[in-house]
Amino acid sequence: MNTGFRVIGVKTPLIRAGDDLPAILVRAAGESPAGGFADGDILVIAESPVATAEGRAVPLDRVVPSDRARELAARYGMDPRLAEVVLGESDAVVGGVAGFLLTLQKGTLLPNAGVDLSNTPPGTALPLPRDPDASAVRIRKAVRERTGREVAVIIADSRTHAMRLGCSSVAIGCAGIRAVIDERGRKDLYGHRLEVTQRAVADNIASAAVLVMGEADESIPCAIVRGLGLPMVDEVGVPSIAAEECLFMGVALHADPSALGRKDES
Repeated sequence: MNTGFRVIGVKTPLIRAGDDLPAILVRAAGESPAGGFADGDILVIAESPVATAEGRAVPLDRVVPSDRARELAARYGMDPRLAEVVLGESDAVVGGVAGFLLTLQKGTLLPNAGVDLSNTPPGTALPLPRDPDASAVRIRKAVRERTGREVAVIIADSRTHAMRLGCSSVAIGCAGIRAVIDERGRKDLYGHRLEVTQRAVADNIASAAVLVMGEADESIPCAIVRGLGLPMVDEVGVPSIAAEECLFMGVALHADPSALGRKDES
């Protein structure tokens, strides 16, 4: 891998529902310091503009909270309408803290099922793209058709991590590169054989990109990562593991086997 890579922020206009996002990205990339896309570029896009363009924003004044949403909202100090949106996006509710439900969604543990109240119009809640991998595939194909360039696409989201203050970015959708590279079997500096190391390449790229994208009003919802030299492959997805195989969830399940309840359980 080439260590002399660059991360180039790409500024765009405000994205709205129904926008042709690939067209906006191609035009913005051409006007950015990147000078357009090049073969081998990795385009990292925040989940919010993708979900917005796909029409995922939910007006909260149209949400009727269920009894379960009201119960969870009272327990964790939330707007019942937000709790209802989160329930609709969750596979299971594991628990919560003030203002947030800890949920499982498509094999990932995350707060509020990824539903966001920032970077979305006032009075709306913004769930994640319905299928981030499919979104990455569509954008990658559209960029190739419009520019002739072979790029990879990562859809990124900000996440907190156990016992750590602050957010970093992870890949929730990926197309065009291998998201995780298996290093098992390689030797370390002292000749020890690596037994468990699998490198989260897409997550690391997403975290690098967010340093120039920002989290607030920067209007830089995407970045081009150039020069990594990763092979472009027709591979889609970010692998996850079963809860029982996860160190954090495995400990919780050992302590409380009912932690992974059905959607209507806490």
